[in-house]
Amino acid sequence: MERQCAASSNRSNNNNTAAADSALAAKDKKQQLAIVAKKQANAMAMATSPGKSIMMNGFMMYMSGSSLNMWSLNVTGMSILTPIKSILGMNFAFKKFEDPDGKVDMQMAKVLFALLNLIWLGVGLYKMSKMRLLPTTSADWSGSIYWKEMVEVSSIPPL
Repeated sequence: MERQCAASSNRSNNNNTAAADSALAAKDKKQQLAIVAKKQANAMAMATSPGKSIMMNGFMMYMSGSSLNMWSLNVTGMSILTPIKSILGMNFAFKKFEDPDGKVDMQMAKVLFALLNLIWLGVGLYKMSKMRLLPTTSADWSGSIYWKEMVEVSSIPPL
């Protein structure tokens, strides 16, 4: 009889321990999913940060005008260099959000980050074009045109 009571007591303890272990496992899994979701949200926030800079730099470029002066060249130069640096350092910028198990998906965040930086670069190139700093017309390439030297000259017009 004592053996039966001890065995049933051990079974109930084993059941309680198993239930506690499964509850802890479920809580741990839920906590890991919350961490992954938080990292994903922070990565998307980082990916959309160049969008805020596009508007600010667009306004600064508008206010600087199209004349060639130190302020407008500095603003335009930074609107060209900053997106290029950001795209080249993209893996380093997103390194802190990556998970060693690979549970955090960074592809969409990186694509959005690169796209917004390319738009920012396009705004800077447009400003450079409006300031006539980019060679966009045929007159800009006139230095590379080679003129043929006339071998003989005639006063009779061709037919």
